Amino acid sequence: MTIAIEQPQHIGIEVDDKSKVSGDTNELVLDGGFLMPETNSFGQTFRDYDAESERKKSVEEFYRMNHINQSYDFVKTMREKYGKLNRVEMSIWECCELLNEFVDESDPDLDEPQIEHLLQTAEAIRRDYPDQDWLHLTGLIHDLGKVLLHEKFGGLPQWAVVGDTFPVGCAYDESNVHFKYFKENPDYNNPNYNTKNGIYPEGCGLNNVMMSWGHDDYMYLVAKENKSTLPSAALFIIRYHSFYPLHKCGAYTHLMNDEDKENLKWLHVFNKYDLYSKSKVRIDVEKVKPYYLSLIEKVKIIIAHLGFFHIN
Repeated sequence: MTIAIEQPQHIGIEVDDKSKVSGDTNELVLDGGFLMPETNSFGQTFRDYDAESERKKSVEEFYRMNHINQSYDFVKTMREKYGKLNRVEMSIWECCELLNEFVDESDPDLDEPQIEHLLQTAEAIRRDYPDQDWLHLTGLIHDLGKVLLHEKFGGLPQWAVVGDTFPVGCAYDESNVHFKYFKENPDYNNPNYNTKNGIYPEGCGLNNVMMSWGHDDYMYLVAKENKSTLPSAALFIIRYHSFYPLHKCGAYTHLMNDEDKENLKWLHVFNKYDLYSKSKVRIDVEKVKPYYLSLIEKVKIIIAHLGFFHIN
């Protein structure tokens, strides 16, 4: 995949540590008055996997398949296969439009095409953080790895692309959604993988930890392997935005290093927009498209992979 995005000298690609991140990483200081809704588009509380809804059974079945199949060996195989970055070329915007075909089966909060979620996230961030253009772009591209669902990128099943992520190679924490299904995973009873640290030294840093395979890790590999100019915080957000056991429940912190702890502050900021901007209110795509195309032209992300993005 190749993503080539030109970067002008004036783009604010560096993280401004003085930007609106408070000392308490669970609190967000806002400029634009973003209000977190109490219920999702189905009238339920967000991420309530026990609430009766039309999506409850399908979401649980998704996690059953995900937890059974996401083993250490599976993740290693997928990283080796998809890390070659060698398939398709298309623009970032074309990839966004490609996601119009897919609805995330793991998401209990939204059944809209994925491009709607990308733009809702990016636009909500843009309103409150108008000067952090790197964060706007991160909002736009954070889920682009979901193109793995498309036949051009291998047509992977949803359980291998979406859903909450978690480390493999160590014990599964009980904060994981539908934890019970891990008991059918081959790693669950493997003594090499079922202790707290597993194969990892404590404090080794999350960059040294294998995560369950999906769109997060794929997009992270694309950016990392092609020396993206996105800041460390953006790469952290891309790889760990679905790592809810960490950023919601505080699990797996024993594997983090100091850089992870700093980047986690920005992930807490991002997550509120990623989760709570989901709604049935549609974004006027044609109205906002010029702004995001201008960002794409400014920022250089060179990505070569399974036919990923080539910016013209």
